[in-house]
Amino acid sequence: MKSDEYMSYDATGLAELIAANEVTPDEVLDAALSIIDERNPEVNAFVTRCDDEARNTIAAGLADGPLRGVPYAFKDLNAHVAGLPNTNGCRLFADVVSPVDSEFVARLRRAGMVVVGKTNTPSFGTSPSTEPVLFGPTRNPWDTTRSAGGSSGGAAAAVASGMLPAAHATDGGGSIRIPASACGLFGLKPTRNRVTLSPYAGEGWGGMSVGHAVTRSVRDSALLLDLTSAPCPGDPTYAPRPERPYLEEVTTDPGKLRIGLLDRPISEGTEVDPEVLAALADAARLCEQLGHDVTPVKWPEFPVKPQAAMSVLTSANIAASIDDRLAQLGRAEQDDDLDLWMRSIVGQGRNVSGNDYVHAISGIHAIGRAIANWMSSFDVLLSPTIAILPPAIGVLDPMKPVQEVVGILAQHTGFLAIFNATGQPAMSVPLGSSADGRPIGIQFVGQFGDESTLFRLAGQLERAQPWTGLAPR
Repeated sequence: MKSDEYMSYDATGLAELIAANEVTPDEVLDAALSIIDERNPEVNAFVTRCDDEARNTIAAGLADGPLRGVPYAFKDLNAHVAGLPNTNGCRLFADVVSPVDSEFVARLRRAGMVVVGKTNTPSFGTSPSTEPVLFGPTRNPWDTTRSAGGSSGGAAAAVASGMLPAAHATDGGGSIRIPASACGLFGLKPTRNRVTLSPYAGEGWGGMSVGHAVTRSVRDSALLLDLTSAPCPGDPTYAPRPERPYLEEVTTDPGKLRIGLLDRPISEGTEVDPEVLAALADAARLCEQLGHDVTPVKWPEFPVKPQAAMSVLTSANIAASIDDRLAQLGRAEQDDDLDLWMRSIVGQGRNVSGNDYVHAISGIHAIGRAIANWMSSFDVLLSPTIAILPPAIGVLDPMKPVQEVVGILAQHTGFLAIFNATGQPAMSVPLGSSADGRPIGIQFVGQFGDESTLFRLAGQLERAQPWTGLAPR
């Protein structure tokens, strides 16, 4: 299988070729590894490879599932692959190896997928740009001087550069949607606890962090969620079950939707790039042309400050992970264990009291109720994904004082992180482009538990205005 042929198919298409005996899993793997060999040195998407293990998996016989023989990679954060490192992008965890698969990893193996490695992430997913000290920056395949986004930047760069048709990603404050926007991909953040974290955790960051994928096609995202979204015994909460498979929704007409149009981020004074606003206006017109009602809306009043509550939860959870690791190692923290941003976050988290944490949980739940009431008059919310085009590598260097980049951080998360607090599904769709041809993602947010409406709308948008998801070479 030639490289160009491999890159012309999504995951579903590759699986269909293999099922029809038009190509073998070994030939698909050879094509994938060849492209990784060629392109990874430039973009730095992969931080761990397991070529021999992948070949041995095929030789031993793959499960006869719907994605049999399709290569896949997992983010080096919140995804445990037995026998592979699980560094969380942090030097303190550089020698940690996962003993068993996460349940969602095991489910994709049972679907026949072939694990080829793990992708780059900033330390504990704490940056909207993937530039960890441990592994160095991931570069955007559309412009290698620019960020690929974060914290699933390695996953997005691997897919956009053609190494993989899809890759695992996580989102605790925009980390699926930011790199999807930056790299021209489809990226859906599922509803809170839609995808189990068993057996390693019950939930991530107080329920704000979820896992799924970045993909080139909508149908791949839907199929991957069908394969991974069943609850696991012992999970603390379950997302509402869909009426039918998400894959079926992709080709279903969404009907006439009421869409709220939001053009201002949640942080007052945060500027939105004019090219992003132009792309948003184009997306709104496309939705109207498809028969939907689009009405401008403004943020509701919130019972608590969203960023303050979310910061308590993220910092406390990260600090607990760091302190647990130090206790395991039996030593104190050293100067080179953490980057500058992580030291700031961990310091904040160590000062969080039990009362602070309880109030933060209550706060994000109150925000969820406020957003649910606000969205009761429309079906879907439409907004930019991120307020700016991807910055240059180094702008969000985690060894800079975080105070220097607060404004840029707000431009990345001002439309996104609130929906991690509420737990609602949200997707970035590659509908826009800048004057120089770089992709601009547009966000659509659904009601809690309603990925189905988003997949129906995404399928309609993809048919009306197709995208390739591949950066030009």
